[in-house]
Formats: sequence, structure tokens, C-alpha cells
Amino acid sequence: MLQEIAAALTIPGLPDWSGLVVLVLLSLVGLAYLLMPFSVFGLKGRLDAIEAQLDELQAELRTLSLRLPDAGARRAPIEDDWAEPPPLARQPVEPPPPRPRAPVPPPAAWPERAAGRSEPRLDWPRQPR
Repeated sequence: MLQEIAAALTIPGLPDWSGLVVLVLLSLVGLAYLLMPFSVFGLKGRLDAIEAQLDELQAELRTLSLRLPDAGARRAPIEDDWAEPPPLARQPVEPPPPRPRAPVPPPAAWPERAAGRSEPRLDWPRQPR
């Protein structure tokens, strides 16, 4: 039975037992990941930090709610304090006069070659001889 499993797992070009060794190693790695506690991955530390932040936020909200005055003494909403800005005087914008013809681009200018440097000429792709 073990020989049949080893024959089924054989990797071509390697010894007969190599597939079985790879299977055992992969199963050990998978088992290690299943049995490893979450604190090793850093999940526990992150959850503790988030819980501490949540406790701080809740305490701050409690202190702010105790400091708030009663509902009757509150200020009027911001919408009541709003004053409409004065209207801007709009001046009509005249479009520019149309051009009699399209603009002509300048002629193409090739850059001058430097005297001290010349690029090699490549015959690409080379023709077979």
C-alpha cells in the first residue's frame, strides 16, 4: 500500500521517495499553521490595541455628554445664523473675435549633431548571409 502511494506521488526525474517527502513536508507546514495560536500572527495584540482605543473613546464621549448644557439652552442651529451674500454684479463677457484663418505651426527643425559625438549605425535586423 505504501509503495502504491509512493508510486503515485513520484516526481519524474527524481527518486521514487521524493514525492512522499514533499507531501509529508507540506502536511507538516499545514498542520503547524492550524495549530499555531493567533497571538503569533499579531492578531491578539492588534485586538487589544483596538479595544483600548474604544475604551478611551467611550470615556471621552461620556465626559463630553456630561459637559453639554440642557437642550433648551443650546444655541440656534447654524442655518438660522446664515446671511445671504450680496449678489455679484455680472458683466457680460464678450467672446474673442474669430480668426480669419487657422494658425500655422512653425516648420520642423532638426537638432544639430554635436561634433564630438556620433551615434553608431545599426543594421537591424541583420540579413542572413
